[in-house]
Amino acid sequence: MGDNGVDRVNGPRVPRRDEWDDWYGSLVRAFGGVPEPDEERELFRELTEVDRSLGVWDGGWVGTAGAFTFGLTVPGGASVRAAGVTMVGVAATHRRRGVLTSMMRRQLDDVRSWGEPLAVLTASEPAIYGRFGYGAATFHVNAEIDTGRTGLSVPPGTDGVRLRYAAPAEVLDACEAVYARLVPGRPGMLARRPGWERLGLLDPESRRDGASPLQCVVAERDGETVGYARFRVKPDWGPGGPDGSVVVSALAALDPAADAALWRFLFGVDLTSTVVVRGRPVDEAWQYMVSDIRRCRPEVRDSLYVRLVDVGAALQARTYRTPVDVVFEVEDAFCPWNTGRWRLSGDAKGASCERTEVAADLVLSVRELGAAYLGGVSLTALAAAGRVGELRRGALAEASPAFGSDAAPWLPHGF
Repeated sequence: MGDNGVDRVNGPRVPRRDEWDDWYGSLVRAFGGVPEPDEERELFRELTEVDRSLGVWDGGWVGTAGAFTFGLTVPGGASVRAAGVTMVGVAATHRRRGVLTSMMRRQLDDVRSWGEPLAVLTASEPAIYGRFGYGAATFHVNAEIDTGRTGLSVPPGTDGVRLRYAAPAEVLDACEAVYARLVPGRPGMLARRPGWERLGLLDPESRRDGASPLQCVVAERDGETVGYARFRVKPDWGPGGPDGSVVVSALAALDPAADAALWRFLFGVDLTSTVVVRGRPVDEAWQYMVSDIRRCRPEVRDSLYVRLVDVGAALQARTYRTPVDVVFEVEDAFCPWNTGRWRLSGDAKGASCERTEVAADLVLSVRELGAAYLGGVSLTALAAAGRVGELRRGALAEASPAFGSDAAPWLPHGF
């Protein structure tokens, strides 16, 4: 048994670029072995940052992990460097042999050495990542909206927005510009490196489930693109006639009128009676424009998991909705450099977070700090679950609202 806990298996190493096919193939096998469409595989070949990837070798690749480079919006609007943990898989032949732990150990050490205070991921199995310090920080809404029995009340100015169909690839730059303008306004959104805009154009027939090829409508005002929606139409017919669905893959708008115009369009697509949305913000406006939310069947799901790699740097990188001056006793067994007392002092203008020897006000693990970091999970709720301890009376009432965010944090797409 080696120091990394892997029995008779080499420790993690960075794969070579010419090893990518085999490395990625082992990941596909770990997720069931169904081959991806060629266009999707080729895009991720280009997006993979090989020098930020890891693999474990035992006569073949038996473990994989990667880390994309992102800027993550935090409360206050700053973009903070974050490692987008991805492509994590372990061969079924090598479970419970320390392979995953060895990769998580090496990866977080690497992230720290890169000077990135945060690591983030989406979890195929959420129970796995809590032990490595990741907390569920954002949530999203899925819905199937019965447009035949749900009305939509739109704000003033909606009629002044012009909509037009456009080929998704032809308006990609204009749509990406809309997305980029929205990134600073909502915690959890990702500032993407070049190439990521193509993710939204992937359209393999095998992933359409009987729906049309990808369609796009852009919203314009005075010649400027102020929003867009990408979607597919899935035709269907029932005893009463047409009963198709509009399956939305992306929607973004710069103002309420443009947003409402796009939703009104989706509600009115001919021969359909349902709008299907996945992964939308929990506070999105359409939920307050519909006449009957029950007919929309909303479902809330976990989304982005956040891990503070450098507690001090991460906490002072964001701002705080109300003034706060509190000392945290942080527990972090997996990254012990974070363990200890940290004094956070901040407000809406900025913050500082330094080590201290004074008495702690609140005690919690780095996992709870990750959950609360983007403002979508309150420290009060975590305390009610027994995961935050109050050592100074009143400290929780001071700290919890300070961590809040006016806009619910939201991850716009997976990685």
